[in-house]
Amino acid sequence: MRPVRSSGLCCLLPGSFSLTLHSLVLVLLLLFIAPRCQAVQAENVTVLEGGTAQISCRLQNYDGSIVVIQNPRRQTLFFNGTRALKDDRFQMVLFTQRLVRITLTNVSVSDEGGYFCQLYTDATHHQVATLSVSVPPETPTVEVKQEAVEGGEAELTCVSPRSKPATTLRWMHNGREIPGVVSQQDNGKTFSVSSTIRIPVERKDNGAALNCEAIHPALSGQKRVRHYRLDVYFAPTVRIVSPTGILREGDSLSLTCSITGNPLPRDILWSKINDTLPERAEISGPTLQISRLSQSHNGTYLCQAQNNFGRAADHYTLLVYENVSVTTMAPTTSPIQPTSTPTSHFLDPKDPSAVVETHSAVPYAVIGGVLALLVFTVICVLIVTIWCSVRQKGSYLTHEASGLDEHGEVQEAFLNGNDASQGKKEYLL
Repeated sequence: MRPVRSSGLCCLLPGSFSLTLHSLVLVLLLLFIAPRCQAVQAENVTVLEGGTAQISCRLQNYDGSIVVIQNPRRQTLFFNGTRALKDDRFQMVLFTQRLVRITLTNVSVSDEGGYFCQLYTDATHHQVATLSVSVPPETPTVEVKQEAVEGGEAELTCVSPRSKPATTLRWMHNGREIPGVVSQQDNGKTFSVSSTIRIPVERKDNGAALNCEAIHPALSGQKRVRHYRLDVYFAPTVRIVSPTGILREGDSLSLTCSITGNPLPRDILWSKINDTLPERAEISGPTLQISRLSQSHNGTYLCQAQNNFGRAADHYTLLVYENVSVTTMAPTTSPIQPTSTPTSHFLDPKDPSAVVETHSAVPYAVIGGVLALLVFTVICVLIVTIWCSVRQKGSYLTHEASGLDEHGEVQEAFLNGNDASQGKKEYLL
């Protein structure tokens, strides 16, 4: 508080005169006979809005003269310690020969101005105590001027609607300041301030922490901070989580559709390509369950989701094997391969019903083994057929040669005239 001294509150002496003996005697008489001069001092005050101000008037050589305190509108608040204005916020707390003090509670900017400390003697003399009100800013607010969409820009404005003097705003991200465009508006005795930033955004920026800080002298080095989480919108992605291992008749199937996106899609669509879902299929949120599988359930199942920024899908090819009892001869350490592997993909934005990059996995090892077995069986049958054919032809030639030998012996006997006593012999030609 800075005291302001009165200039001209002392009693005035007679005008200029010649310093004669007579005049000197007159001056001495005035100094001893006239009362000593009275003076008043006022103190300037600065207070926070909503606080309590103390307005003080210091008196010198006070002899009981009238003291009046007035507000900036020159309305009398107190007359010699007596309340003159019906405003309970003003209270007289001290009235002595040296000090007069009043208090003003719940101060507002409308209370600013000069408060008059008046001392009525032969002439009216006064001093002014200036009351200044400081308005600290509230925690600033963040306004979204443009939605943050993946691949675009986010436009955010930090606003401090009321302060005095004008507050300073700055944007911070991970300890680094983001330069903004600042604007200021005079609202009479207070100021509104805003700071606008434009930043490019990607999907990874979703949830990034931004801070808007308000700095003001009335905060004594403290800051008012508004924390903001960046909300970036992007199209969904879909991935089907499927079981591993071979599925056989009578088993159960559970497929879960894992979805990301902002906003997160609420509706999830399960379907079967080129067919309808089985009667035993049950859908619970993102999960599709089929109990007591059979080979009629084979096919490709599709999970689709969409939001306002796009759509996506993933598929799973189901292959159910016949349940055949197999005797196990020896344990095996080979891992069982899954029947299929789901592949994540997006739908063509020009044709949402067309699935792009559709892949289906087939048990090539099983089919290859079956084909190899069939080829091996055919080769074995051919070998046996050829061997039997060669064996039969050789036997026929042997019997034919034997018959020729016997025919020759008959001819030789006839030519040599063998005795009839040797008897007849029949020969099979």
